[in-house]
Amino acid sequence: MTSTLEKTRVDLAGLMRVLGEALYSTPHVAIRELVQNAHDSCARRALEDPAPFEPAIALNATPGKLTITDNGAGLTLAEIHAYLATVGAGYTRTMRDDGKGEGLIGYFGLGFLSAFAVSEKIEVWTCSYQSPHLAHRFVSRSGETYTVEVAGPRPVGTELTLTLRAQAPELGDAEVVHSRLQQYCCLLRYPISLNGGTPVNASKPPWRPAAELSPLRLRALSLEFARRFERTFDPIVTFPLPASDTGPAGLLWIQDGGSYASSDNRNISVFVRGMLISDDERDLLPRWAGFIGGVIESQRLQPTASRESLIKDAAYDEHAQALRQCLIESLSKLPGHDPATWRRVLARHNEALLGAALVDNRLFELVADEVTVPTTEGDFTLGALLERARGKVYVTQADRVGVESLLLRALKLPVVLGSRFGAAAFCMKYTRDRRGELVMLGTQAGDGRVFQASDLDAGRVALLQRWFAAPDREVLVRRFEPDFLPFALVIDRDAELKRSLESDEADRRIGQAVLGLARHFTRTITATTLTRMYVNAANPVITALFACDDATRARVIGLLRPFGELLAGTQGGGNIESALKVFGASMLEIIRKP
Repeated sequence: MTSTLEKTRVDLAGLMRVLGEALYSTPHVAIRELVQNAHDSCARRALEDPAPFEPAIALNATPGKLTITDNGAGLTLAEIHAYLATVGAGYTRTMRDDGKGEGLIGYFGLGFLSAFAVSEKIEVWTCSYQSPHLAHRFVSRSGETYTVEVAGPRPVGTELTLTLRAQAPELGDAEVVHSRLQQYCCLLRYPISLNGGTPVNASKPPWRPAAELSPLRLRALSLEFARRFERTFDPIVTFPLPASDTGPAGLLWIQDGGSYASSDNRNISVFVRGMLISDDERDLLPRWAGFIGGVIESQRLQPTASRESLIKDAAYDEHAQALRQCLIESLSKLPGHDPATWRRVLARHNEALLGAALVDNRLFELVADEVTVPTTEGDFTLGALLERARGKVYVTQADRVGVESLLLRALKLPVVLGSRFGAAAFCMKYTRDRRGELVMLGTQAGDGRVFQASDLDAGRVALLQRWFAAPDREVLVRRFEPDFLPFALVIDRDAELKRSLESDEADRRIGQAVLGLARHFTRTITATTLTRMYVNAANPVITALFACDDATRARVIGLLRPFGELLAGTQGGGNIESALKVFGASMLEIIRKP
């Protein structure tokens, strides 16, 4: 076989359609791309032309037309052919590859294509600083063909006029264009004005102020700046990013709206070399920071070709780490610098901070004694809880309040509702790393801390176990308070979980990979009976059973058995309907018997 070397062909019409119409998510991006080209033209002239000039960019929006004018470097005839009319070629990339790209934004040479996505006709008047006596006029409709002619004398720079398509009328709306300029261009160095108005970027961002500011004034400006970018909530407090040669500059803030475990209101806008690239780069913030907003600018982050998102490379990861570090350090300083604001933050974001403390030890040390956990008696800090419960932290993971919880409530001892987000895990970490004893209710070890050993002899214990025996129930004789309760029927949550995961129904409800991991855990669970009945040896009714005759004892036990089922029903177990029937029958038997 004979092989031949061929050149790849390009369907220019199809390529222009894809690049011009499908590369960008919204026609509004054309404003950003074309202003960027004008800004780079001014930066190029400042680098190459020794003659002084005052860089300026002006836009004019009228129905059906958008004009962008700059007094930058302009283009020679050769540069029109080489860069303006060549897809993927850009003079800024050439300069940056040569190490001369300081202050330049563009790189890919695709920004001019955005004009074709929104225009019926594109007209460019340009005059290069290299030949200020000679100007040219470029005209194109589809991007596939164009004309260039020598034009009359004009100032150095470029004027681009778009005759807008019917599908993009908003680019001729001055209000829309002004809003987009404020969004995209507020950090650019050179002044950008619309319809002869005040430059949209006249105000400097608070991390690079025009003059030395007092702390109070800087705080006010920072909050004002944050409000421009915070879409939903009012900022409570702002944190400046520390100055760095390689890291990001900018501002983070805490949102005023309340947050919960599932809240993810992370809001961060990213500017690269002064131009907005993305207003939703939430992955730069930690997952736990669902109540944080921010604006950053960077010289190192790399945009994708559409310049609407960022490449997640090593620099991206380093920036994310820098933001995380700034956030933790700023939160750590807040209680000492501004206690009132810190109390506000805790009130708004207690649950989110509770979860955050579990994934970062520095945050745990910051909030461990400040955040509260939900209990049967209200919300408590762990310190207050330990004081109330005499050095213990009682936790239930049941969805409903169990008998153990009712017992402790009767004794005025709060029980942490461990099924709520982060509460059980936080209590475990606190008691392990700091102080206190953790008592997990609904487990054999935990229940052993609530139900104390009795002093009844083995014979009487055996009688009680026989009197209250039932299928799938373990009867244990203990002493506990309050003594007016004859017994407590407790569902073993470990056994319940094991039985649920080992059922055929679980195969249909849970993915096999997850189910396999869960069953690996439940193999360590030794509990087999679903319920444990703790008979209270301190209860007068129970002790009286040993002294009464057999007939009376049988009637009393007939009433007590369904009472136990009713107690189990409060925890989502037991057969309440059957219990009520037995209870009613026992009552009738007592009434009818002499």
